[in-house]
Amino acid sequence: SATVQDAEIGLLKSGEVCIPFSLDDISAFGDSYRELFIKSSCYSTLPLSVSSSGPTVSWTFTSEPKSISFSVVYKESPNTPLEQAKVLIPLTRCNSHKETIQGELKVRHPGEYTLIFDNSFSRFISKKVLYHLSVDKPVVYDGSDLL
Repeated sequence: SATVQDAEIGLLKSGEVCIPFSLDDISAFGDSYRELFIKSSCYSTLPLSVSSSGPTVSWTFTSEPKSISFSVVYKESPNTPLEQAKVLIPLTRCNSHKETIQGELKVRHPGEYTLIFDNSFSRFISKKVLYHLSVDKPVVYDGSDLL
């Protein structure tokens, strides 16, 4: 039985393995943007490894020239079979060449969250994606300010 998730899972299956960013890696981004170069008919993945629930991961990105498709997929662990991955944000074509795309995800479960930038619909045009990631960790109230 084919599921709606076939496109996203298919992309992950054929992708090259990237070393996941940890939350500390993302915090080290500061305000700087990173660049991805995505050839025509190709795509790129950004895996994020999150060890605890609670933080909010935010992203912004732009693309040039023209649009890019974007998706977010979740797996409980790097060893989870892709068939059991969950598509959190279905593959969506974004007019990121016209406006900055922003989004965020509250981490409800530890695991690997993969951001996918997909240019496979573009047969001839390579894209440049400028992206920025940030993390807001929840404030844990421990009462220490009362001392």
